[in-house]
Amino acid sequence: MSDNKTPATTGFSHEKVETNNFLMIVLILLVIAIGGLVEIVPLFFQKSTTEAVKGVEPYTATQLIGRDIYIREGCYNCHSQMIRPFRAETLRYGHYSVAGEFVYDHPFQWGSKRTGPDLHRVGGKYSDEWHRIHLTNPRDLVPESNMPAYPWLEKTPVDTAVAAPRMKALRTVGVPYTDGQIADAAAELKGKTEMDALVAYLQVMGRALK
Repeated sequence: MSDNKTPATTGFSHEKVETNNFLMIVLILLVIAIGGLVEIVPLFFQKSTTEAVKGVEPYTATQLIGRDIYIREGCYNCHSQMIRPFRAETLRYGHYSVAGEFVYDHPFQWGSKRTGPDLHRVGGKYSDEWHRIHLTNPRDLVPESNMPAYPWLEKTPVDTAVAAPRMKALRTVGVPYTDGQIADAAAELKGKTEMDALVAYLQVMGRALK
């Protein structure tokens, strides 16, 4: 009499994977890791993502401290710095954002949050005085604005000692600051307020590519 029993399977089977939660999680993470590496690793070798576009320079000491203030005050919570390559976006804000504009940003400020407008191309769009009034009391210029005011920035002097260490740290990750730029950082910041620094950062934003 013949034996009709199905031979036992060896190795992985659908049933074994589907009934073992731990194994399922491990395999899912493995697939995600491989897929992520395939997508991300090539970007490290593409010039379009690793080299600055023409006109992009490392931030000056003043602009760098202004960027730190921008992050400290949470400006990125309401304003993105990423213009998407869609007609409606480019008509309103200008040329879409490209990676080469942000090679010196650590971390970059891309995002999708827009309680306020995108700020990527704001550099040069308004005068320094406009920005000062807007930061001191936004409703003086935009009555319907719900942006908070930052009047203390005009009265708060910049800490001149923090720029040089920041620039040295950024140089270790590829930002080409020279010894001279680092040595002159404190002198550049002398007598400036946090308002001066933040406006300097806003005025350089997105100007390299129009």
